[in-house]
Amino acid sequence: SSGINAEWPLRPGRIPFDVNFKVKSKDCKVDIREKYLSVGLKGHDPVVKGELYGKILTDEALWHLEDNSVVLTLEKFNKVEWWGTIIKGDQEISTKKVQPENSKLGDLDGETRSMVEKMMYDQRQKAAGLPTSDDEKKAETMKRFMEQHPEMDFSKCKWG
Repeated sequence: SSGINAEWPLRPGRIPFDVNFKVKSKDCKVDIREKYLSVGLKGHDPVVKGELYGKILTDEALWHLEDNSVVLTLEKFNKVEWWGTIIKGDQEISTKKVQPENSKLGDLDGETRSMVEKMMYDQRQKAAGLPTSDDEKKAETMKRFMEQHPEMDFSKCKWG
């Protein structure tokens, strides 16, 4: 087991250090990569080390110390994917048993609501074998470009 105490769905993970001194950030060795995580104290074996369950956005990854624990905040690359664990090989939870909190679209702030509506639209489109909103936007951009450049021959272009 990795020793990560995380709440589900994935919220900041807490990694405690079982030591009898006050840990400072300069004592820590934290390595966060797209699909890998290692956390420990300098000069010691990592408390957590291994391949992440999925990809994360490394530019959004944060860590800080709180009560002799490293608190990690990781943002998943695929935000709609549920992870059964953080580190591959650790005991997984059953994500099928997780009951998402019911909420009404009207309860969400404007930005979150539009993101959820877009995700729902894209999910319906994919299920029907139709283009997603991003695919439609790309096609519209390409159509405008082709209209603005009638002198170019696009007949041999492969799309997709």
